[in-house]
Parts: sequence; C-alpha cells; structure tokens
Amino acid sequence: MRTRNSLIALSAFVIVSIAGLEQYRGVAYDDGVGVQTIGFGTTEGVKAGDKTDPVRALGMLYRDASEITEQISKCVGDVPVYQHESDAFISLAYNIGASAFCRSTLVKKLRRDPPDYLGACQEILRWDKAGGKVMAGLTKRRQQEYQLCMTDKQQLAEK
Repeated sequence: MRTRNSLIALSAFVIVSIAGLEQYRGVAYDDGVGVQTIGFGTTEGVKAGDKTDPVRALGMLYRDASEITEQISKCVGDVPVYQHESDAFISLAYNIGASAFCRSTLVKKLRRDPPDYLGACQEILRWDKAGGKVMAGLTKRRQQEYQLCMTDKQQLAEK
C-alpha cells in the first residue's frame, strides 16, 4: 500500500545505497564539474584540502539525506508513494540537489491527478549528465535508481 510521502522516514536502505553509490573519500576532491566534495558526497561548506573520517562522513551523509528528504517531501506534497519509490527519489535528489528535483518534470508527473508513477520513474533516467555531458557513472546510477523505483511497475513498463 502506498503511504503519504510526508510519513515516510529516511530508510536505512537508502543511506547504505547512497554510501555505496557515492563511495567514501576522506579528502575533499573536485567532483568533475568544479564542486568540492568529501565523505559520501557531501558538498556543503567543503573546501579544497578538507579532511574527514568514515564515522564523521556517515554522520554528514545522514544529515544531508535527512535534509533532502524533508525538502522533497514538501515539494511532492501529499502524493502517496511506496518506500522504494521514496528511496529512489531521495537518492536522485541527494545527487542532483533538492531544488533541481523539486523543479523537475518527475515531480510534475507525481503531482498529476492521478499521479503518473510510471512516468515519474522514467524521468530518473534523464538525469545522466554533469556539465552538459553524459557521464557513464551517472547513467549507471540512474539505472539503479530507476530499477528501484520500478520495483512494482515492471509489467506496466513492458506493455
């Protein structure tokens, strides 16, 4: 049964998933498009040369993912979603930012009456570029998020 997004808590699954996708880095690095990044994808307040350890990095991941969850819950509103859909959307928003997620066609499709869940999941695949270029790593990540989102919809997609 779908539950209202505002009632879905950040899951342990999505935290572990994001950690695996982002991969830990103890020293700040340029993400390829000029954004200093550290730990498991933290960007806020990061400067070149900053350092962290795995425990602090997990804390930053949890903090950042919690903020993302709160922000996207507001823009999705009271549209009911399954936990696996929520996990896919949180992972996407963690990577592209909550503001980009909230302005996306994905959210517009979710907020239709009735919601276009299949279309919303398909929109995930569009976010495979950084700096205007298709990135193999992002394509792979989007495929994983799409498959998660589509968990209950595979038969619909095949029609």
